[in-house]
Amino acid sequence: MLNTNTAKAVIDHALFLGADFAELFIERHHSGSVEVLSGDVDKVNSGIDFGIGIRLFFGHKVLYGYTNSQDEEKLKRVTTLLCAKDKRDQIANAGALNLIMNTDRHPATMPFSVDNRVEEKIAFLKRVDAKARAESDKISQVIGRIAQREQHIEIFNSTGLHIQDTRHYTRIASSVVATLGSEQSTGYEAPGMLSGWEFNSSVDPEALGEMAAKQALIKLGASACPSGEMPVVIGNGFGGVIFHEACGHLLETTSVAKKASVFHDKMGEMIANPVVNAVDNGLLTNEWGSINIDDEGMETQHTQLIKDGKLTGFMVDHMGGLKTGYERTGSGRRESYKYAPTSRMRNTYIEAGDAEFDDMISGIERGIYAKKMGGGSVQPGTGEFNFAVQEAYLIENGKVTTPLKSATLISTGPKVLKEISMVGKDFALAAGMCGSVSGSVPTTVGQAALKVDNILVGGGS
Repeated sequence: MLNTNTAKAVIDHALFLGADFAELFIERHHSGSVEVLSGDVDKVNSGIDFGIGIRLFFGHKVLYGYTNSQDEEKLKRVTTLLCAKDKRDQIANAGALNLIMNTDRHPATMPFSVDNRVEEKIAFLKRVDAKARAESDKISQVIGRIAQREQHIEIFNSTGLHIQDTRHYTRIASSVVATLGSEQSTGYEAPGMLSGWEFNSSVDPEALGEMAAKQALIKLGASACPSGEMPVVIGNGFGGVIFHEACGHLLETTSVAKKASVFHDKMGEMIANPVVNAVDNGLLTNEWGSINIDDEGMETQHTQLIKDGKLTGFMVDHMGGLKTGYERTGSGRRESYKYAPTSRMRNTYIEAGDAEFDDMISGIERGIYAKKMGGGSVQPGTGEFNFAVQEAYLIENGKVTTPLKSATLISTGPKVLKEISMVGKDFALAAGMCGSVSGSVPTTVGQAALKVDNILVGGGS
């Protein structure tokens, strides 16, 4: 996308101005979406964006700027402006730029740039809509959305790195509202994969509409959730959002390097119950959070974060490695050329255990089964969280009984890790978007069902 001679000239210019390290991140991004509201086509959008990000290191200081121009002189001008306050005599030399051909582990057979298949997507969403509405006359609204994008990136840096990659993303969402009198409740399902439109062959539109509709309907007329500290069984798949938000961010060098994480000095220590094993894995084929290379050009990898309850790894980007001394893990990610990369999660999950689901439930006299988690809020640094439960049930005398509404789980990441006593076999993953200082990136959360012996549950009417 960018002429190699131009890239070399800009990098040489940055080093001449005294930078320790210089990097160019070039991105061309094709995107499009189709939305069906109440059975009718509501929106069809598409667009192309292009830009170049310039990142410079002066010691541990990061300077970043971007432009939409490929012109060499304009790129040098941005570089000069970035260096204005830190300019010094040259101390580093650039390596020769040689293109590396990385392996594509996540091929797409129906990429967005070849055919966006709008009519086919509309027909798919109308099937989702029809099935959701067929569940009950209480279904008052159905929104179906398919978003697809294709991201081409190219990276040059002063170590001599020159590498390219293409990423294909497809996500299908169904949002359903059920109404009974003045009461409303919602259901939501949104699977996604790192693939082209061929992803649709693995998603049943009727099943997608049915699942979202049943989530919404189950809460109509549900009982208020009891409050207090009690045992909770958290369901598989998106239940892993609690680990992601309350613990995962604390294991990124974005927070570790600043000692803003409670885990920054706990490497090798027991931070969880021994049944807990957690990883951040970028290698899973076509998973939503997977990548071939990170946004610094390093091949992705499988990173063991917690092994048998012991902290064994952090997620480390280039600058995070310089600041902490830990080896990079291929975790440098960014939303687009408008952001400098930082350490971010990929597919982050608690690995499956050997406990039976029935055994988790049978040992609880009174507690909550959080079948599906919703959104929440987390306090950076401490991992204090407050998460809503999308679908919850009361557990009484070892059995799942009454549907509940307005359930929330309240604790801290470090505390909840030690309260996990059982991890099940029903492992599943779920797609999501994660926001942080380098923007919003696709990430996957996951776990098998697990039992938390004691956690504060908030209820309501």
